[in-house]
Amino acid sequence: MTCDLDVLSLAAPGVRSLHPYQPGKPESELRREYGLRDIVKLASNENPLGPSPKALAAVQAALADLARYPDGNGFELKTALATRLGVSMAALTLGNGSNDVLELVARAFLTPEHEAVFAAHAFAVYPIVTQAVGATARIAPANPPDHAMPYGHDPATLLGQINDRTRVLFIANPNNPTGTWLNSAELEALLEAVPERVIVVVDEAYGEYVDAAADCPDALRWLERFPNLVVTRTFSKVYGLAGLRVGYAVSHPAVADVLNRVRQPFNVNSLALVAATAALEDSEHLARSQRLNRAGMQQLQDACRAWGLRWLPSVGNFLCIDMQRPGRDVFLELLKRGVITRPVDNYGLPNFLRISIGSTAENARCIDALSDVLRA
Repeated sequence: MTCDLDVLSLAAPGVRSLHPYQPGKPESELRREYGLRDIVKLASNENPLGPSPKALAAVQAALADLARYPDGNGFELKTALATRLGVSMAALTLGNGSNDVLELVARAFLTPEHEAVFAAHAFAVYPIVTQAVGATARIAPANPPDHAMPYGHDPATLLGQINDRTRVLFIANPNNPTGTWLNSAELEALLEAVPERVIVVVDEAYGEYVDAAADCPDALRWLERFPNLVVTRTFSKVYGLAGLRVGYAVSHPAVADVLNRVRQPFNVNSLALVAATAALEDSEHLARSQRLNRAGMQQLQDACRAWGLRWLPSVGNFLCIDMQRPGRDVFLELLKRGVITRPVDNYGLPNFLRISIGSTAENARCIDALSDVLRA
């Protein structure tokens, strides 16, 4: 089909040069390309245990009502979240995954006259949502490679990028794809230093995986002090509901009111709402997922030590490893062996490979395949 119309010229200025988000390679694509059947996917930081049995049961029970629109206000899920987090329902904004909430922030607070600040090597959605609304992105240099948190966020350079046009500051804590984090003192000092007119988004997509000993803080503790703070979270990671797309933001009710003004009607579907509500009740599944992640992290780190490879500090469910060669080359070799990982050259880390923590067997399969690649 041909098209003589210059459609791109009709697009909004910010969209014309926008590159879509590139997700992890799906297993179905690898099957088509290589004819493989035995595949391990460790590319998208998914929970190898999958959803809670309680969440699956709730989805099954809700199937009969698919002809009905979902509860546009998400009352049951908001009630459960408010109880769990100790916040008011008015402080909650539900999203089609936390990515949706990040876009709501951009649509609500950014214009072509404004700027958003985030760090180098930060989550790829921040520049996408900023550019899509025509705002300007200001990228703060990350920590140097020899820092205790190599390639992590540097509070001083983040503050240095803020000016009179700044309206949003995005902070992933812990960060994806590096796994690094700001500790309690660093993040609190940063929140205190940021002007109140700047909306500070602390993205805690991986917060449930954080070990208390790491001092990666729960930013909800500061909501009462900082009315410009927005904390975003997701059910896609530790809760294993990535396929249903449900996330949320917690903020001052006045901020939540603005976000809900641009939120699409019924942006969270019925199955996602009931699954997320049920998942919150299954503390045993949550604890099991956390234990498996800790064991898998140790399994992969032990292999890196044996190989003589260094990795970035991580409190998420993934490890970003310096392959001492182009990471994309290693990624392609692993594909031939049926293992899907994630190159991060598009994040400015060309020699690194991000590997999600899988089950014990999946991790072992990845380690064997990577050993083969490194020997070759």
